[in-house]
Amino acid sequence: METQTSTDTLFGRFKVTGKKATRDGFGTGLHQVGATKANVVALCADLLGSLKMDDFVRDWPERFFQVGISEANMMGVAAGLATAGKIPYTGTFANFSTGRVYDQIRQSIAYSHKNVKICASHAGLTLGEDGATHQILEDIGLMKMLPGMTVINPCDANQTHAATGAIADHQGPVYLRFGRPNWPVFIPADEPFIIGKALPIKRGESVSIFATGHLVWQAMEAVTMLEAQGISCELINIHTIKPLDEAAIIESVSRTGCAVSCEEHNRLGGLGDSIAQTLARHRPAPQEYVAVDDSFGESGKPEELLVKYGLAPQDIVHAVHRAIKRKG
Repeated sequence: METQTSTDTLFGRFKVTGKKATRDGFGTGLHQVGATKANVVALCADLLGSLKMDDFVRDWPERFFQVGISEANMMGVAAGLATAGKIPYTGTFANFSTGRVYDQIRQSIAYSHKNVKICASHAGLTLGEDGATHQILEDIGLMKMLPGMTVINPCDANQTHAATGAIADHQGPVYLRFGRPNWPVFIPADEPFIIGKALPIKRGESVSIFATGHLVWQAMEAVTMLEAQGISCELINIHTIKPLDEAAIIESVSRTGCAVSCEEHNRLGGLGDSIAQTLARHRPAPQEYVAVDDSFGESGKPEELLVKYGLAPQDIVHAVHRAIKRKG
């Protein structure tokens, strides 16, 4: 008879302490870094409340620039501020932070390696009812292809808070991706955030599960089910998609022999493809993707959309079974 394994027992110090949106973590992180670095400035494209930038604006209004619904102009202004020695944090929805302003980011920020932090909320399907026009599922691919761009996708509010502070000390352009819905908080508040270093959640021997963003929690739920079936799972949080922690991926798959990648993003061009490139070059092994399958989203409740588009814990369970079967 199968017995349900306790989440606390499985994941040790990674315990759920409540629910909070990752964008809330950005807001508190921005305020904290603003208090410690006088050259940090913030820009917003008429979405102050949605980006949770209110506390920063309250305490340092002279360091805040409301550009209105003019995202391309915002990127140009941010590039200019960076040239003058400031550390600009731009804030708007992920779709408008990337797709709408790609030319400005490429030409004015990435090409000249400007020290601009592009902070993007409401990413992925979990934006929910606003629908396909706002649910960008291509942004990780767009941003990771830009030379010199660092791409970060934290998993909960605490990790987003820590990442928001860490990117201020990183010289060069950064894309920081986070979301709208309340989500389980399970990363300890004092967990250091190291850019480019994967965070192991659980050690295992049968399969390597690499997850990013909201899908880390989905993967934790899937691992609970799989361990109850007697399948030993390794779970690693890939919060930094570029630069990718290739050493952690190679070491893990060398032991388990197969991989599953999990992301709230299009299957094409996201984390899964970065992992596949790494494995193809260094340690070929079966890999299964849990991602949106070359599709736009639609309007709906976040939980229902995750199920419909194949990003639910049960989908990860199925992917793990396929990966293990393929390795023979």
